Amino acid sequence: MSVVRLCEDREGPRVIPAEEWRRYEANLGEILCALGMDLDTPGTQDTPRRLLEALYDATAGYDGDPKLRTAFPSERPEHVDGSYGQIVEGPIAFFSLCEHHALPFHGTAHVAYVAGDEILGISKLTRLVRLYARRFTVQERLGEQIADGLVELVGARGVAVHLRAAHLCTQMRGVEEEGSRTATTFWRGLYAQDESLRREFLSMIR
Repeated sequence: MSVVRLCEDREGPRVIPAEEWRRYEANLGEILCALGMDLDTPGTQDTPRRLLEALYDATAGYDGDPKLRTAFPSERPEHVDGSYGQIVEGPIAFFSLCEHHALPFHGTAHVAYVAGDEILGISKLTRLVRLYARRFTVQERLGEQIADGLVELVGARGVAVHLRAAHLCTQMRGVEEEGSRTATTFWRGLYAQDESLRREFLSMIR
């Protein structure tokens, strides 16, 4: 069975048996050695294990987050429409691994929404960003997932997501551009329909 097929069949939290874990360590050790690392020094003999553990931790978003959904009534007065009442959180720091080269990209997210009948516990916006950031991904998909996730969690009437990140795949290799940052914005619901909401959000996060 191919690796791709194995990944497609996996559901729920990741469980790696000890024998598989040892095999992955050995494979990483072989790769590191082929690239020039001396694995027989006090500082490097455990590097394959540490690298595997670091990759596992950095992709914990695949395991989900049972503490993500903590919602409360919006408490908006009945006679108030609330279509311009933004809830904005940020900057939220995030770290991801680019799926193209498995190199990190990192930056900050600003997330805003116009509540429907519920609001989300404020710390859960950070959890939402990190749920999708801690995966192999690309910045464009990350923003889409955060926006759609917030709509799904609390039925938000509008969602805005702004991501700004530095990509090591362009800084360490290729064009080797050190100072560049990639900015992306994503709109859902009222934000997609109302320019004034978008303008206010962008003004607030500057």
